[in-house]
Amino acid sequence: MPTVAPLDLDGHILAVEFLGDVPFFANAAGTLHRLDGGEKVCEAHQGMLTCIRDPYSESLISGGEDGKVLRIAADASVSEIASAPRKWISQVAAGPQGAVAYAYGKSAFVRLSTGDAKEFTEERTVEGLAFAPKGLRIAAARYNGVSLHWVGMNAKPVDLEWKGAHTGVTFSPDGNFLVTTMQENALHGWKLDAKPGAEARHMRMTGYPAKVKSLSWSAKGKWLASSGAPAAIVWPFQGKDGPMGKAPLELGTRANIMATSVKFHPAEDILAIGFIDGMILAVRIADSKEALIRRPGKGAITAMSWNKNGKLLAFASEAGDCGVVDISA
Repeated sequence: MPTVAPLDLDGHILAVEFLGDVPFFANAAGTLHRLDGGEKVCEAHQGMLTCIRDPYSESLISGGEDGKVLRIAADASVSEIASAPRKWISQVAAGPQGAVAYAYGKSAFVRLSTGDAKEFTEERTVEGLAFAPKGLRIAAARYNGVSLHWVGMNAKPVDLEWKGAHTGVTFSPDGNFLVTTMQENALHGWKLDAKPGAEARHMRMTGYPAKVKSLSWSAKGKWLASSGAPAAIVWPFQGKDGPMGKAPLELGTRANIMATSVKFHPAEDILAIGFIDGMILAVRIADSKEALIRRPGKGAITAMSWNKNGKLLAFASEAGDCGVVDISA
């Protein structure tokens, strides 16, 4: 068994992310706990709703019930990006050139590093946000599909339509595919054709026994792992048509015990899978070989994160039993 540094926190832990080799645990109560030569706590929100890592800098972006969008630096200093009093900010995204997106109601906002902000309004409530990996483009998930907006242009959005409630959105690392989580037990995807005027093609990914709440792309974007079943469901994206007409892999299968969180290793095709009973498995894609990372704990695994070199895995649970696993040991 790898060595585990346990951490017992009060309350539901929404997210865990590494800044350098220091893990930050985001508590729904609004505090951030970092393990840096002992536990250190910083106050962020009056009630936190979301916290993500900015892939373009060593910082976190968070949103809360206090209507604030904050940036938390590696030294735990907190700066305010935006404020919308009396609004709940449950969706944030971080993009290139210091851009940050957030949403409430039917509006998505992108704030640039210059301080300029742009508002994009939808016909329905914005449920998910993601920046494209190339160019300053934002995707807003909503009821009946996704809107794609170019931030720097006043062009009409590209509407990707599919009936139903889309609750989250992610681009593939190469920007060729866009995938949403849905209110029904399914994912939906579009192949984004680069040719002008070409229609995006649909990909239906169904058959889940529960809602998909966790997604993770492999390092090179060849695989998309998902929760929502008693195994990690891993879709192949290495061909030009992605998973169309292909069956997914089912990794780490456990009888009637749901996978609640998935996270790919930053360099290898190895997937960490967290379960509803607190167990964590690591599974290698090539041969489905499993390694036990953590025995069952108190609560469902809500989030996991690898440090940059992939030697440390931090995990968080809804019951507050968290920790860091040293895989190299």
